[in-house]
Amino acid sequence: MHDDGAMSRLLEANDSVLLVIDVQPDFVDRVEVDRRAGMVERIAFLAATARHAGIPVIATVESPERWGELHPQLAPHLTGAPVLRKEVFGLGDDPAVLPIVEATGRRTAVLTGLETDVCVAHSALSLLDRGWRVICVGDAVASPGAAHDAGIERMRGAGVPVLCAKQVHYEWLRTVAAAQAFRAAHPGFVEPPGVLL
Repeated sequence: MHDDGAMSRLLEANDSVLLVIDVQPDFVDRVEVDRRAGMVERIAFLAATARHAGIPVIATVESPERWGELHPQLAPHLTGAPVLRKEVFGLGDDPAVLPIVEATGRRTAVLTGLETDVCVAHSALSLLDRGWRVICVGDAVASPGAAHDAGIERMRGAGVPVLCAKQVHYEWLRTVAAAQAFRAAHPGFVEPPGVLL
């Protein structure tokens, strides 16, 4: 069963998996320009942080023949990460996806992607039901219109903390030395929109 006491603790890099849910062009294009501005860049930033910290990254796509493949701006940042076709809105209920996520041996799912009210929220709830610790990255998820806030409210109501990309980055790295090592390993690094390190 899920331990609600874990919700106040910092993220542990060695227990985390970054899940990139359905970041596909036609889902992104449905979202208002202001809300989607910088979202893909923030997800790419988290993927870079995850790789640096040895955190597995798994991406999903839903009906790519309708919504497109993994977003082209994101694909270069996920080289080598599995990109799995998802047939169930909540990846915790998808028999083709959940075993891959579980095989990481991690128990903290950090969620990014689209859409906040459906696939992200369903994934959060289905993983919670299986005893996972779940974190939603609020500035790295989106839905069109009021649906975004409804999805955030649904997850918060279920006990899912909503962090920003900057918080996740620093919780994974933890120390000044590790943050400096990240910068050194990424020469020419440009902070994504809305993230001031």
